[in-house]
Amino acid sequence: ELLEKVKQGGGQKAILRHTQRNQKLFVRERLRLLLDRGDFLELSPLAGLDMPYGDVPAAGCLTGIGRICGVWCVFIASDATVKGGTIYPIGVKKQLRAQEIAMENRLLSVHLVDSGGAFLPLQSELFPDKLHGGRIFYNEAIMSAMGIPQVAVVCGSCVAGGAYVPTMAEESVIIDKIGTLFLAGPPLVKAATGEDVCPEDLGGARLHSQVSGCSDHFAPSEEEAYECLRNVVCTLNWEAVPEEAREPDCPLYSPEELLGLAPLDYSCSLPVKLILSRLVDGSRFQEFKATYGTTLVTGFGHVEGHLVGIVANNGELAHHAALKGSHFVQLCGQRGIPILFLQNTAPQPAGPASISQAEAHSNRLKAQASMMSAVACAAVPKITIVIGGCFGSDSYVMCGRSFSPNFLFLWPNARVALVDSRHFPTVPPAGDWTGEELELKQLKANAFKPVQFSALSRLEEESSAFYSSSRLWDDGIILPQDTRKV
Repeated sequence: ELLEKVKQGGGQKAILRHTQRNQKLFVRERLRLLLDRGDFLELSPLAGLDMPYGDVPAAGCLTGIGRICGVWCVFIASDATVKGGTIYPIGVKKQLRAQEIAMENRLLSVHLVDSGGAFLPLQSELFPDKLHGGRIFYNEAIMSAMGIPQVAVVCGSCVAGGAYVPTMAEESVIIDKIGTLFLAGPPLVKAATGEDVCPEDLGGARLHSQVSGCSDHFAPSEEEAYECLRNVVCTLNWEAVPEEAREPDCPLYSPEELLGLAPLDYSCSLPVKLILSRLVDGSRFQEFKATYGTTLVTGFGHVEGHLVGIVANNGELAHHAALKGSHFVQLCGQRGIPILFLQNTAPQPAGPASISQAEAHSNRLKAQASMMSAVACAAVPKITIVIGGCFGSDSYVMCGRSFSPNFLFLWPNARVALVDSRHFPTVPPAGDWTGEELELKQLKANAFKPVQFSALSRLEEESSAFYSSSRLWDDGIILPQDTRKV
C-alpha cells in the first residue's frame, strides 16, 4: 500500500498538470522506454515517507539499477510531479547514495533531469555542508576522473543546481519544447531586469544545441530522446554483461513461504536454515563448522547462479559463534567470494552478575571485536538483509549500515534499534527488598513513571522498518519472497 502511495508522486492534480498541460511522460514511463525490458530495481522507494517537510510521501527523485543495452546502470530520475522536481534534503541524500553505488561498483550513471533546483526555504539543510547538494557535482567530477561514464537527458525544466548535472555529464540529450536549462528562469529574469523572456529563448533545446553547445543531442520528442540515449550507451565502449546461459535451480521449497517464516518476535528461535532452504539455488548449502558455535550459521551456496558465502544469525551471537564468523569471513575474503549477511540479532543479554559470567562476557566481547575487524576488512562485496531484529553491537558484527555493506535491505517486519523495546528498563516486580534494592526500586519508579510509556512508544515507532527506510538508513524494504531476485 505504501509503495502504491509513493507511485502517486505529487498527487492527481500534479500528475494531470505534468502529463496534460506540459505533455510530459511520468518518470516510470520514461524508465520503461529507456531500460531493457523496462525492468529495474528501485532503491529506497519509501525515502521521505514521513519526513516533517513537504506534504507528499516521496523524495522528488527516483533512483535504481537496471540495464541499458546489456550495460548495468545506476539511474537518478527526477519526479517532477513532486513540487516540480524540487530537491529536498532527503532527495540530496538519495542522489548521493546512488552516486556512491555507481562509484563503488563502477556502474554507468544515467540522469533524467526535470528539476526546479533546491528548495530554498531549507537551504541550510541542502547547501553548506560536505554531504549536501554540492557533493553531487563533486561526485560527477570524481567519477569522470575514474573513467565512469555519465549521461543525461534534459526532459524538463532544469533550473539552478539542476542545470549543472547534465552539463557535467559526458553526453547529454535535450528534448525540444520540453527541456530547458538555465540558472534562473524567466520569473527571476523579470524580477531582476524587468525583461520578459520565454523559457525557449532563455534556455530551450534549440538554443543549447545550436548556440551554447551545452547539449550534445537534440531530440524532437521524449521517445526519440530515450532511443538516442540508448544509442549513446552503445558507443561508450563499456562492457555489457552477457545474459545467463541457463536458468539457475529454484529452491526446493517455495520462496513464497518466506512470508510465513519472517520472524516477528525477534527472539531468534526460528532455525535460520528454514529461511536458507527457500533462498539458495536448489536448497543446496555447504555448511562451514556445522556443529561449532551453532547460534551463527555459516556456509556456501548459490543465489541466482552466483556463489556467495552466507553468515546468518541463529540465536545469540556467543563467543564460539563469533569466532566461527570471524574465521569464515576471512575465508571469503581470501577466496574473493561475496558475503550475504542475514541479520536477526538477539536482544542483548543481561550484564554479568558473577565473576564467571563477567569472564564469559569479556570473551564474548573479544570474539565479537575480532569478527567486526574481519567484516570491516574483508575486501569483497557484502550484502546485508535484515530479516528480523537488528539490535545493538550485534548489528555491527553482522555488517550493519555503519560497516558499509554494498547494499542493505530490510524485510517489512524488521526492527532496527540499539535495544529491543521489550528490554527497555522497567520497574522491578514487588517482593522482598534490601535497603539498597528498595532505594533502587523507588528511584526507577520515580524516574520512569512519567515517561516510560512515551519513551517505549517512541522507541517502538523509531525502530520500525518504515522509519528506517524513510530516512535512507538502508537501500529499501523488500518483500521476503523477492529476496532472491533483489
